[in-house]
Amino acid sequence: MTTYALLLILGAALLHASWNFLLKRTGGGASFVWLSSFITTLVYAPLAIGILWYQHISLNHLQLAFMLGTAVLHTIYFLLLARGYRYGDLSLVYPLARGSGPLLTILIAVLLLREQPSLAALIGAGLLAIGVLLLTFDPRKKINFSIATSGGVAIAYALLTGATIASYTVWDKYAVATLLIPPIVLDWSSNLGRTAMMSPFIVRDLSGVKKVWRDYRKEVIAVAVFGPMSYILALTAMVFTPVSYVAPAREISILFAALMGTHILKEKQGKRRLIAAAIMVTGLVMLATN
Repeated sequence: MTTYALLLILGAALLHASWNFLLKRTGGGASFVWLSSFITTLVYAPLAIGILWYQHISLNHLQLAFMLGTAVLHTIYFLLLARGYRYGDLSLVYPLARGSGPLLTILIAVLLLREQPSLAALIGAGLLAIGVLLLTFDPRKKINFSIATSGGVAIAYALLTGATIASYTVWDKYAVATLLIPPIVLDWSSNLGRTAMMSPFIVRDLSGVKKVWRDYRKEVIAVAVFGPMSYILALTAMVFTPVSYVAPAREISILFAALMGTHILKEKQGKRRLIAAAIMVTGLVMLATN
């Protein structure tokens, strides 16, 4: 992995942790997701249209089909994530979703895209996954995984979110690296599609949309800007970096989220979390030096 790719991924991770923090703190929900997607569509439209015009890009049917598929996958992702936050804590849902996604991504990349990550890269990805789990779960305590509990429901949604992350990561990798769809255009079309698909349901609850805008206007705008910017940086790295390296390296966002919890939410961080962070950094270094 090149230094440029690493910087892109670190920037993406910081922005990603930031907008997830805001989504959880505000309670999320379909109205919040729709509002942020709608604003994103407006904010990034000049960039997306400008790139299409400047580069004289004429999208064919296959590219348009992949852009539609991206919109569907990302809509499912946002709704599952928001649902998971309704039942579980940020420190449970976020790490589990982000930790399971890269492992599935590597498996798909190896089986379908014929990528061949080195042994060191695979070990690095494994260390990141171990760090995520150690950051989330205390091995000295028994965890109730029953689906009947709110924690069990949150875990189920987190794992489904992780599967969606793996799906859209490989799908979007093919879109930007093989079909040569500009990352900004792909992400913008995803938000446009999500806004359109959710609109028929949102119009039934306009009062809820107005309430979210009234109470969380700044957070909505921040998510609308940070969310796409985070993924655009990651997509840019995917253009010239194997997805089996990019996907697990992005999970350093877990460390940023832990730091936000420490300094903003004043959460207590013990030895377990410090060890987990060290393991994750080690995994990132192993990925970055390959």
